[in-house]
Amino acid sequence: MWYLAGLFKRELMKEINMLNFIKDVLDHMPSDWLNLTTHRLDIYDESQAKTEFLKQFETLYKANNSETSALDKLPTAYDYIRLGHPLSCILEWGIAHINKLHPDNVISFSSQTTPILAVLRKNLLDHKNTQIIYNGDLPAFFDADIVRRVYGYTFELKKVEKTTAIPEFNGTTIFISKHEDISAIELSPTIDFSVSLLGHLGSILVVNGEQNKNYISEIQHVRRRETIAMTPADCLAALKLLVTQSSVENERKNLEANKSSVSTSIKEITGTTTMPLVASSGLSIQYAIMMGLIHDALENHKGKTIKFIVPPNCYGGTNDQARRVAACLDTVEVVDLPVDGDNEMVQSIDRILDDIASEDAVPYIIAEIPTNPRVEVPNLLKLKAVLTKERKTSKGEMAIDPVFILDQTFCPNVHFLGDGEILSTMRAISYASGSKFPSGGQCTAGYCVGNNKAEALMEKIEKHLALCDNEATALQYEILAKQLPSMNQRIIDAYKNTREFVDFIHDTLPAAKINFVSEELADEGFTPSVFSLDLPTKGHTDEERETYKRALNLKLINLMISEIPNESKFCVSYGQLKGCYWTIPATSTQGTTKEGDKDYIVRASLSPNLDLELHKKVFLQFVEEI
Repeated sequence: MWYLAGLFKRELMKEINMLNFIKDVLDHMPSDWLNLTTHRLDIYDESQAKTEFLKQFETLYKANNSETSALDKLPTAYDYIRLGHPLSCILEWGIAHINKLHPDNVISFSSQTTPILAVLRKNLLDHKNTQIIYNGDLPAFFDADIVRRVYGYTFELKKVEKTTAIPEFNGTTIFISKHEDISAIELSPTIDFSVSLLGHLGSILVVNGEQNKNYISEIQHVRRRETIAMTPADCLAALKLLVTQSSVENERKNLEANKSSVSTSIKEITGTTTMPLVASSGLSIQYAIMMGLIHDALENHKGKTIKFIVPPNCYGGTNDQARRVAACLDTVEVVDLPVDGDNEMVQSIDRILDDIASEDAVPYIIAEIPTNPRVEVPNLLKLKAVLTKERKTSKGEMAIDPVFILDQTFCPNVHFLGDGEILSTMRAISYASGSKFPSGGQCTAGYCVGNNKAEALMEKIEKHLALCDNEATALQYEILAKQLPSMNQRIIDAYKNTREFVDFIHDTLPAAKINFVSEELADEGFTPSVFSLDLPTKGHTDEERETYKRALNLKLINLMISEIPNESKFCVSYGQLKGCYWTIPATSTQGTTKEGDKDYIVRASLSPNLDLELHKKVFLQFVEEI
């Protein structure tokens, strides 16, 4: 007995020491942990991510070193806030320690629903049975019927009073519970996955048992593509609850006022009148759009194949998510839409819509205007003509009209959908990543709007945004309410800097191919602050020329960030409040894109606030060195 008492005392002291260390870390953490939404690609190793961060964090813990200078040297955790970040890693590490689990087995979500959907997705693909057990009440927005009909997931749903009442089951058991104590995780041999609901903070999913380790990367990928990790601010709140052992507080004040302000701003910016929807990230809103449109097609076009038409070289998250949805549903397919270089968007859409009409399928088009990374804008009058053209099926019947889903992140200020605008006469939806211009890089929230013809579709999208519990958080609404009113002016100022820098590069290095909007397009309102640069190369073979160019890309970026470290970053960002951001799309935004469709060029984005003359000076230095 004395041995057990001593063991308990030692374990209790270890837990107290660990919680005290976390408290010290929160007191001394770098400000970037709370405020940064993007990462430095030059110090980021995706394959190590959480592991590398926590390994070095453990070293600090054992040395009881919580100094800001030490914490600031820790490597980047995950890719950036959407998938995970330092505070989410520490929250997961702390809960794991208390429950004697490996940190990889603890995964935080901003959503209460999506961790459940993540397990259901893998079991669908693995043809494995699932039972969802819960005590108390399920989240009101978890609609089991829609999850079965629209997402294609199968499961049994049972309520129990105690975990001892969980029945034996041939398959996977998910246990859902609500706790006042954030660290309380109910695990037993009958539970494979425990989901603790934490109110407005989100949820904590725990993977139980060696036999379920193969779920971890799949669950993390859902967190990366269809939702986000618990946000830094909410992780900070959760960690404070962890160290004080107190309960979850109510939602932030002024939420309704901030929502109203954001809605008004988005309507003014987009020139639309329908109610905007605001999500926790750009991909969260895109997922709601996709699932809402699938839901509509299942109800209004029963038995017909659903075709999502997607550029193969567009943002990797868009591409990957579309294919992930199609992988789960027999009725959904992805069709490649060539849009850049030798391929012209309007011609490609026309040809593909003719084919889909012939098959009597349901066409949904996802496209970026301007395109990424080539910054091309199609002929909009021709685009309108192609989208509104009446088509016939192979049987001579009227084909289903397309829905155009526009990723407007590069130019969120252009009016596409309002009355009398170019996309007002067909069903169209536009969305934007909020980590760019809408928030100035201060949060990940994204939004979407529909034109009047898409109003019924917006109702379905709203339903799936709620079902996935992917609405923007209170702090995200607060940030957007503050930043959106100045967005259009920031876009104008950033464009001026970009145009001046592009003109300088053209004069200084005329052999380089610059992808940017023309002066004529800018006069029409297309004023992006991003351009791509195809640097001149040399060599005797295609392979030699490509190798030389890729090395030159890195030479330019490394020179910029080493000479101007306070402003130039090796980063995927865009629309930030200050600085200049450099990336190579093939190794960042196109990470999951097929190799043949990747762009090994330099992409740069300028903010309204930077030392442009210094950037010109360093670029000139680069030219003189090659």
